[in-house]
Amino acid sequence: MKTKPHLFLAAFSLVLTFATSFAWTQEGQSAPKLDRTSLPIAEPDYPRSTVLDARDAKAPPRFEIKAPATAPNVLIVLVDDMGFGMPSAFGGPVRMPAADRLASQGLRYNQFHTTALCSPTRTALLSGRNHHMNNMGSITETATGFPGNTGQRPAAVAPLAEMLRLNGYSTAFFGKNHETAPWEVSVSGPTDRWPTRSGFDKFYGFFGGETDQWNPTLYDGMARIPTPHHPGYNFMTDMTDQAISWMKFQKALTPDKPFFIYFAPGATHAPHHVPADWIAKNKGRFDKGWDKQREETLARQIELGVVPKGTKLADKPEGIKDWDKLSDDEKKLFARQMEVYSAFGEYADNEIGRLFDAVGATGELENTLIFYILGDNGTSAEGGMSGMFSEMTYFNNVQETVQEMLKHYDEWGGPTTYPHMAAGWAVAGDTPFMWTKQMPSNYGGTRNGMIVSWPKGIKATNQVRSQWHHVIDVAPTVLEAASLPEPKSVNGTVQSPIEGVSMLYSFDKPDAKSTHKTQYFEIFGNRAIYHEGWFAGTVHRAPWEKVPRQKLQEDKWELYNTNSDFSLSNDLAAANPAKLKELQDIFMKDASKYRVLPIDDRLLERIVAKSAGRPDLMGDRTSLTLSEGMGGMSENVFLNLKNRSHSITADVEIPAEGANGVVIAQAGRFGGWSLYLKDGKPTYCYNFLGLQEYKVAAPTALAAGKATIRMNFDYDGGGAGKGGMANIVVNGEKVASGRIERTQMAIFSADETAGVGMDDATPVTKDYKERDNAFTGKILKVSLDVKPVGAAVKAEADAAKKESEVKKALSN
Repeated sequence: MKTKPHLFLAAFSLVLTFATSFAWTQEGQSAPKLDRTSLPIAEPDYPRSTVLDARDAKAPPRFEIKAPATAPNVLIVLVDDMGFGMPSAFGGPVRMPAADRLASQGLRYNQFHTTALCSPTRTALLSGRNHHMNNMGSITETATGFPGNTGQRPAAVAPLAEMLRLNGYSTAFFGKNHETAPWEVSVSGPTDRWPTRSGFDKFYGFFGGETDQWNPTLYDGMARIPTPHHPGYNFMTDMTDQAISWMKFQKALTPDKPFFIYFAPGATHAPHHVPADWIAKNKGRFDKGWDKQREETLARQIELGVVPKGTKLADKPEGIKDWDKLSDDEKKLFARQMEVYSAFGEYADNEIGRLFDAVGATGELENTLIFYILGDNGTSAEGGMSGMFSEMTYFNNVQETVQEMLKHYDEWGGPTTYPHMAAGWAVAGDTPFMWTKQMPSNYGGTRNGMIVSWPKGIKATNQVRSQWHHVIDVAPTVLEAASLPEPKSVNGTVQSPIEGVSMLYSFDKPDAKSTHKTQYFEIFGNRAIYHEGWFAGTVHRAPWEKVPRQKLQEDKWELYNTNSDFSLSNDLAAANPAKLKELQDIFMKDASKYRVLPIDDRLLERIVAKSAGRPDLMGDRTSLTLSEGMGGMSENVFLNLKNRSHSITADVEIPAEGANGVVIAQAGRFGGWSLYLKDGKPTYCYNFLGLQEYKVAAPTALAAGKATIRMNFDYDGGGAGKGGMANIVVNGEKVASGRIERTQMAIFSADETAGVGMDDATPVTKDYKERDNAFTGKILKVSLDVKPVGAAVKAEADAAKKESEVKKALSN
C-alpha cells in the first residue's frame, strides 16, 4: 500500500516537534554547559521550530547567566593614602575598630604590596595586570604619549567588574574613580573607561585624585549631579549611605544573586576633611611628635606579630627634621595636622564599619569575601616639610609659612580649609620603613596592611599571613573563590593574560610558600625589583623634590635580603654586587616585558598636556563659546586661561527688576575666578589660592534689556604665575579696571569645575552664597578668547626687543 504524501509529511512534522521538544526539555539538557572563558557568554543556538501554533510546542529553557552556586559576594574596601604604620590593626596610632574587628575574624597580610601611587594601584587592583599594562604608569593627570603611560586602559585588559558582571554578579562602585583619563570626562566622552562602562552597574562618586569632602563634585552613573549642600554633609557618610542602600535593595530583589562592591573612599587623601567631634577625640595625642610615634608603633607592630621580633627602625630620609629640633610653633601646627589626619582615618573606618554591619544585617556576611586594603600606597609626604592650609599651593609652587597656617589652627579640617600634613608624619605613618607614597624603591611606598575575611571560605581567624603578594593578586583570588575561569576573550577582544596569582592557597595554609616570586616597581623614575626574597631599588627623586637627583643612568641602587631584614635597614649592595646585578638585569627584562620603558622622570612638564604628549580636548583652540547651563567642566576639558592674556565676553538679558548672580565661574574657594553681577553691577573676582581675592567692579548696575559684558585681562608676561590688569567693558565702554597682582600658574583645582550660570560646589568669592548664586537674568552666550601661546611669546619678545632698543637709544 502506498503512503499518501501529505500523511507522511504530517507524521514527520509530529516526530520532529516531539524530538525538538524532547531535546529542549529532557533531563540533563535543560541547562547547556556555559563557556565562561569567552565573555559575554554565548546564547545557545536552539533548533528552529516548524510548529505553527505555540500551544502545540514547548519553549526551550530560558537562557540566563547565573554565577556559580557557591560564588560569594565580594566587597573590596580601599582606603586612600594610608601607610603600613597608620592603622591600629597593624600597630599604628589611627584607631580603627572596624578593621580590628574584621582582623579578629579573618587574616592580616603583612607582606601585601601596592604600586606606590594612586591610579596605578587602582587599575592593577581592578584588572589583575601590572599598572603599565593598564597604560597607567602614573596618575591619569600625568599621562604621556608612550605605551604604558597613556592613561587609557586597553580593551585587552578587561576589569574584574566586567568579568563578574558578565558571569551573573550585580556590581557597584562607590567613591573615588581615578582610573579614567581626565580629558575623557565630559559630555563628549569617549565613555568607554567610565565606571558604568567598565563593568559596574552602579557608580556613585567622584572622578580624579581627590575631592572636597564637604563640597564634592559628584557623578551618579554618567550624570553629574548637584553638589549636596545640607548642614553637616560629608561625602564619607554620603557614599556609605549610598552603598548600604544599593546593597540592601539588590539583596531584597535578588537574594540569590551575588554582589561585587568596590568601596573606595577619598579618605585619607588630602584634603583632610573630617567633622569636628572626631578631631576633638584626638586632641593632644600627637604632641609627642613623629620620632616617638615611630618607636611606639614599631613596638606595637612587634607585639601584634605583624612585624618580626628584632626588626630595626629604618632611618628617616634626609630632610625630615628631628621633632625635638622643631620650634614651638612648628610642633603646635604639626601636631594639629596629625590630629586631623588620624580623625579622618577613624571617621572613615566608622563608616566602613556601618557598611560591614549592614551586610551582616542582611544575613550575607557569612558568604561575603571582604578585602579591607588599608592604603593604595604609603602615607603621603606631598604636604612637604610643613604641610599646607590649601593643597593647591603645592601645585602652584607657592610655599605657605607656619605662621600663616597657624591662623587656621582652629578651623583645620573644616570646610574653609583644604589641608595636608607635614612629611614627617608620612614617614611615621610608614613605620618601620624609611620612605613614603611615590617611592616604589622602598616598602614605605608599597607595603600596605590588608585584612581578608570570608567566614564560609576561611577557617582560620585572627591570624597573620606573611606570604609575599601584590595588588594584582586580588583579581585572580576573587575569580578562584567564585569558581570562575580567567576569560580569554571579553567583548570581542582577546585578553592579555592576568599577571597576578591567586592568594586562595594561603587562606588555610599559614606556612605555605609564597607563589608571587617576582615583581617590578616604577613610578616617576623611582624603581625597584623584588625576586624570591631579595629586593633592589633606587631613589631617583623624593616626593617633596621638584627635579630628579641625577640622571637615570647615574642612580645608585640599594640591595636588601627581605627574609632577614623586614624594614630594609641593612643595605647589602656593596657587599653583594653580583646579586644586585642579577636583580637589576631582572628589572630591565620585566621593564621591557611590561611596557615600563622608556622611563619618564619628568614631573612638572607632565602636568601640561602638550609637553607631556597626551590629548588636550581644547588642542590649539583659542576660543570657546558656551551657553547657559553648561557646567561640570574640569580644567582638562576647558580653555586654559592661565599665564596669558584673555577675554571673557557674555551676552546677557536683564529683566526689569534687575539681575544678580554668576555669569561664569571656574573652580572655587581655594583658587579660581568668577564673572558675576552683585547689586546688578558687573564684577570680576580672581581668587588667588584662597589666600587673597582681587576684585574689579563696575560702578553702576546694568539697565534692563540686552547687554554685552567683557572682561579683558592683560597679562604682564615674564614667566608663569605673574599678574596683570583686568578691565571690565560694558556695551563697548570701559567702566572699571584693576590690578591682579598674582595668578595661579598651573592648576586652579583638582576637582572643582567651570560652569555657566552658577558657581557649584564652593564659591570663588565671599560676595555670593555657597548655594544660592544662580544668575537671575538670561545668559545668551559666553565666549572665552585667549591669545595663542605663540603670539603671546612673540608679543613678549617684541616688547623686550623694543625696550632694549629704547634703552640703547637713551644711552647714546
